[in-house]
Amino acid sequence: MVEPGPMAASAPSVGQEPNLWALKPWWCQPWSILLSGIAAIAGSWLLLGRLWITIPCAALVLLWWWLFLVLVPRAYRADAHAGGPQALP
Repeated sequence: MVEPGPMAASAPSVGQEPNLWALKPWWCQPWSILLSGIAAIAGSWLLLGRLWITIPCAALVLLWWWLFLVLVPRAYRADAHAGGPQALP
C-alpha cells in the first residue's frame, strides 16, 4: 500500500477550517508571497530610483497579494464548505 506524501491533502476534521496553505509548497506560502512582493517593490526603488516605475510595481504587487492572500483562500473555504468540486458526468 502506498502512503500519502507530506503534501497529500486531507479532509478537515469536523469543526476545523480547511487549510489551503497546508497544500502549497514553501514558495507559495503567505510569508513567501509577502517577502517576494516587498523585495519587488524595494528592488524597484533601490535599483531604479524612479517613483513612476515603483508606484505601478507596488500596485501590481498589491493586486497580486489581494488575489493570492485574500480571494483564493476565500474561494477555497467557500468551495470546501459547499462540499468541494462536483464530479462531471
